[in-house]
Amino acid sequence: MTPTAKASPLYPKSHILAASGVAALLSLALLVFPSREVEAKRTYINLELDNGAEFAEQQGEPQAAAALTLTKDNSPFAQTAESASKSAVPAEPLTEVDPLHRIIQVGNGDTLSTVFAKVGLPASTVHQVLSSSKEAKQLTRLKVGQELEFQLTADGQLESLHSKLSDLESIALAKTDKGFSFKRELVKPEVQTTYAHAVIDSSLFLSAKRAGLSHALTMDLANVFGYDIDFAMDIREGDEFELIYEEKVVNGKQVGTGNILSARFTNRGKTFSAVRYTNKQGNTSYYNANGESMRKAFIRTPVDFARISSRFSNGRRHPILNKIRAHKGVDYAAPRGTPIKAAGDGRIALAGRHGGYGNAVIIQHGQRYRTLYAHMQGFAKGVRNGANVKQGQIIGYIGTTGLSTGPHLHYEFQISGVHVDPLSQKLPMSDPIARSEKARFMQQSKPLMAQMDKEKSTLLALNPR
Repeated sequence: MTPTAKASPLYPKSHILAASGVAALLSLALLVFPSREVEAKRTYINLELDNGAEFAEQQGEPQAAAALTLTKDNSPFAQTAESASKSAVPAEPLTEVDPLHRIIQVGNGDTLSTVFAKVGLPASTVHQVLSSSKEAKQLTRLKVGQELEFQLTADGQLESLHSKLSDLESIALAKTDKGFSFKRELVKPEVQTTYAHAVIDSSLFLSAKRAGLSHALTMDLANVFGYDIDFAMDIREGDEFELIYEEKVVNGKQVGTGNILSARFTNRGKTFSAVRYTNKQGNTSYYNANGESMRKAFIRTPVDFARISSRFSNGRRHPILNKIRAHKGVDYAAPRGTPIKAAGDGRIALAGRHGGYGNAVIIQHGQRYRTLYAHMQGFAKGVRNGANVKQGQIIGYIGTTGLSTGPHLHYEFQISGVHVDPLSQKLPMSDPIARSEKARFMQQSKPLMAQMDKEKSTLLALNPR
């Protein structure tokens, strides 16, 4: 007979409930009061994180230090080292912002009204400002990125406004008893002379840019030599130029350029020189080293840096009429809207539609010379029949009106009613320096030419080819 297993002793229900309560209390005590071992381990981890951040800061890595600090503060152990963290990282003082001084940057689509609204100024204030004077209307010509600095009164009204338009110009507005006063502030720059030199290996503009010249200064250089060099077809790799020009400086910073004082341009092995000179009557022009005018009666190219797409020819097949028809001019291909300049001083004989020429301008230059400009997109302001024009004045813009297959200028040159090739025609010269001014001119030109020689010699010595 198998012996019967002894049954577990039964405990009263009250004893079981008491034992459960004691167990719960012990568990809670362990959670609230961790052991030395556990507590040391947590403190050790926090110290490692603090030391890591400190090391990163010592190594000049503030971002790494910030990342370590962020990990520490967001970890489950942040409360353990809370007091150490407060003592190690002092709180930075809050920066007070002056609510009466506001700087607003103009964004896309902003107007003066929207900018004023951003600082809490009503439309009535805008009206008061603009009606205060004619000059104040300059405030409406806002540019994206322009900053307007407002100073408000204690009750939120406009006290003053200032905006810097450039390194040389600012405008300001101030509240007065009678309304607002407007002031334009100009900074007078220091003018220095600078030398530049370049050898053309791709294009005039790229070479000039590498030499530190702005687009506007490069255009001035081309205009100085535009009577002798056709920049649309004559420029070759290996051509070179040098110049001395004015540089405008404010507080040691270049803020712009002035006039070209002297220059040399070597094109296809032939060197042209130019010196800027103002005579006793105040008239300024460019002359070569011998005092002969660089300005001719006509410029060679009426479109800057265009591509010649068709030359003067008596046997060209017309691209639209498809028959042999003399091409009595030169075609300059350029983007639509490119400005067209008058080749010389004269009076407009025609400005309007002219058969297959489309929109055209014909200029009479004295008794012998006449030029024609065809296929224009439109005419410049003031260009009309009978109007006088100056050499280099913009008379219209390249288009494709009339019998034209694409945007270009058709340019014709006539002498006594006969069409001639403007590319091969020797242009008439302008008057040289007056004899009474020749000595004064030489006194100015010789030092400038000598300075270019010296600068170039120094440059070649430092950078031999």
